[in-house]
Amino acid sequence: QLRSDIPVVEALKDGKVVGYVFLTSDFVTTTGYSGKPIHTMMGVDENAKVTGVRLVKHSEPIVLIGIPESKITEVTEKYAGLDLIAEAAAGGSAHDLDIVSGATVTIIVIDDSIVRAGLKVARSLGLGGLEPELASSGPTKAMLMPSGDDIAVSDWQTLAGDGSIRSLRLDIGQVNTAFEEAGDPRAIKRPEKGAPEDTFIDMQMALVSAPEIGRTLLGDDEYANLTAWLDEGEQAILVVGRGRYSFKGSGYVRGGIFDRIQLIQGDTAVRFNDKQHKRIGKLAAEDAPSFTELDIFKVKADSGFDPTEPFRLQLLVQRAVGAIDKTFITFDLGYRIPDRYTEKLAVETAVASNPQIQSEVAVSDTSELSHLWKRVWLQKRVEVVVLIAALVILTGVFFFQMQVTRHERFTYWFRIGFLTFTLVGLGWYANGQLSVVNVLAFFSAVTTNFSWSAFLMDPLVFILWFSVAASLLFWGRGVYCGWLCPFGALQELTNKVARVFKIPQYAVPWGLHERLWPIKYMVFLGLFGLSLYSLEMAERYAEIEPFKTAIILKFQRGWPYILFVVVLLGAGLFIERFYCRYLCPLGAALAIPARLRMFDWLKRYKECGDPCQRCAKECMVQAIHPEGNINPNECLQCLHCQVLYQSATKCPVCIKKEAKRAKFRKQNLLDPIAPMPAGTGQPLVGTNPTPKPAT
Repeated sequence: QLRSDIPVVEALKDGKVVGYVFLTSDFVTTTGYSGKPIHTMMGVDENAKVTGVRLVKHSEPIVLIGIPESKITEVTEKYAGLDLIAEAAAGGSAHDLDIVSGATVTIIVIDDSIVRAGLKVARSLGLGGLEPELASSGPTKAMLMPSGDDIAVSDWQTLAGDGSIRSLRLDIGQVNTAFEEAGDPRAIKRPEKGAPEDTFIDMQMALVSAPEIGRTLLGDDEYANLTAWLDEGEQAILVVGRGRYSFKGSGYVRGGIFDRIQLIQGDTAVRFNDKQHKRIGKLAAEDAPSFTELDIFKVKADSGFDPTEPFRLQLLVQRAVGAIDKTFITFDLGYRIPDRYTEKLAVETAVASNPQIQSEVAVSDTSELSHLWKRVWLQKRVEVVVLIAALVILTGVFFFQMQVTRHERFTYWFRIGFLTFTLVGLGWYANGQLSVVNVLAFFSAVTTNFSWSAFLMDPLVFILWFSVAASLLFWGRGVYCGWLCPFGALQELTNKVARVFKIPQYAVPWGLHERLWPIKYMVFLGLFGLSLYSLEMAERYAEIEPFKTAIILKFQRGWPYILFVVVLLGAGLFIERFYCRYLCPLGAALAIPARLRMFDWLKRYKECGDPCQRCAKECMVQAIHPEGNINPNECLQCLHCQVLYQSATKCPVCIKKEAKRAKFRKQNLLDPIAPMPAGTGQPLVGTNPTPKPAT
C-alpha cells in the first residue's frame, strides 16, 4: 500500500521496514525516444543503496532498430547496488554509464530517472543520512537581473574573460587518451585518426537568458525572439561548437531527443528535445569566432534548474567498436554565472521539496526555419552528389528508354550494375533504405507538429523521398521499387545467381497470383490503422519488413530475424521478387498514390496478349495480364518488356516486320522493273530504269 505522504511502498522483512519500492515515473520525467514515459520500478534500502531495478513498461520502438529488449533489461538490472550517497556527492555521475549501441537515448533516460528518482526518495525519507533539499538555503535567494533598455551590450572577449562564456576544448590526443584510460580494448584499437593536436571539438556555452549576455551574443532582434519564446520561469543556454565532433549528432532527428549532451545541476539532469531547441544563423558579437554549430536550448521552469547556481553541460563522446557496437566516455563543461548578473531577493522561510507526479508537457516549437540542415548537407556533400548523379542517370534512362532498350545486352548489364550500386552503395554503405515506418511517421507528423527542417536533416533520405514523390507522379511505384530499393536489389541479384546455377523458376498460376496481390495492401492498411491508435505499436508490427535486418543492420541481429530474411530470400530464388509481389507494405503504400501517374510510356502492340504472351511470360513479377495490358500497381519498371518490344529476334511483331523488310529489299534487288512514282514518269531515286528498245 502506498504511503500517504509519498508514492512509495514499504518493503517488509519479519515485520520490519527494510526498504522502499517505487516507480521512477512518479518522481521524475522519464520521457524516452518514443516521446512516452519509460516506467521502471526500483527498490532502495535504509542505507540509500539501490536493491534492484526492473523495467516495467515502455513505448520504446526498440525492435524498430533491432535491439533485443533483453539487452535493455540486462542494463537496468546492473543498477542493483548503486550507492545513492556517492551519487549525491558526485552530482549523479559516480557510476559508469553502460550504453547499449543503437538505444542511446533510451539508456540515458533510464539511467537519469533511476539516479534522480532514487535521490529524491532517499532525501525525502532521510535514507543513509541524506537530508531533504530545501527550496532555498537562507533568507535571501539569488535571481537573474531583469531585462531593460539600460542593459549594456558587451563583446565576446569581455564575456569570455569574465566567465560569462565557458569553453571545453578537446584535441584528438586527449580523446584517445581518455578512451585508453577507460580500458575498453575495442576502443583502444580504433583511435581517432589525425594529429594529436588537431581539434576534436571546441564547445562553448553561455546563459543567454541573462539579458546582457543574450543581447551581446544574439543581438537585440534575436534576443527579443528568445524572450518571446521563453515562458515565465524558463531559462536558455547557448551552445556553439566546431571541430570534427558534433555535440548534437543526428539521433534527435528521429527520436527528438539530443543524446550527446545533458545539463546537470546537483542531482538534477535536464535532457533537451527538439521542442526545446532553436537554431541561429550567426552570433551578433563582431569579435566572435566562427562556429559550425550554433544552438539555443530551453530549460523548462519545472525542471528544478536554478540559473544562479553552478551547473555543468555533460558531453557524451562515442566511438564505433564494431558494425553496430559503440563505446562511450563523457566530458564536463562547468558553468557558473558571474555575480554581477544576479541580485539577492528576500524570500519566505524555506520549505522542504515534495515529489510531484510529473506529466509530459507539449511545448510549441516557434523557432525559425533552420540553417543547420545546409551545414549537414555540406558535411555529406559527397554522398549527396553521388546519389543525385545516380538519380539523374536513372531519369535519363526513363526519358530515353526506347533508345536505351534497343541494346539488349547494354540494358541488361546497366541494370545489373545499377542494382549493385543500390544494394552496396545506397543500402549497406549509406543505409538509404526507405521503410513503411517513414510513411507512418510522415502522416503522424502531418497531424501533429510537421517540420520540414527535421526531414531535411537527413539528406539521403530526403532526396530519396523527393525522387519517389516525383516518380510516383510520372511513372508510378516502379522507379523506386524496381531500381532504388536495396532489399529489392538484393532479391533480384540473388535470383540472378540462382538462375546461373539452374535453380528452377516457378510461375505462379495467374488466378492465384492475382489473388495474392491484395495481401500487401491489407498489411499496409493494417499498419496504417494501427498507427492511428499507437505509432509505437505500428512500428513494432512493421517488422514484417526485412529491411532493417538485411540492409540497415547487415544481418547483425537475432536468429529469428535472420531466419525470416533467409526464408524470404529463399522463396525469391524460385519466385523472383517474391516479397515485392505479395508482402511489401511499402510497395503497397507507394502503389496507392501511384494511380495518379501522368505518363504511360511502356509501349505495346495490339498483338500483345492475343496471341503473343512473350512479355507476360518473361515479366519478372508477372505484372502483365493475360490479355496483354500492364498492371501499373505491380510493374517494377525493369524495362525488359521494352527490350522485347524492339527485339528483332524475340518479338513476333518485330520478326514479321523484319521479314517483310527483308522480302522488300530482296524484291528491289532482283526485280528488273523499277517502281515509278505516280504521275512523274521518273524512276525512283537510286533505281535503274529499263531502257527503251531500239527502233
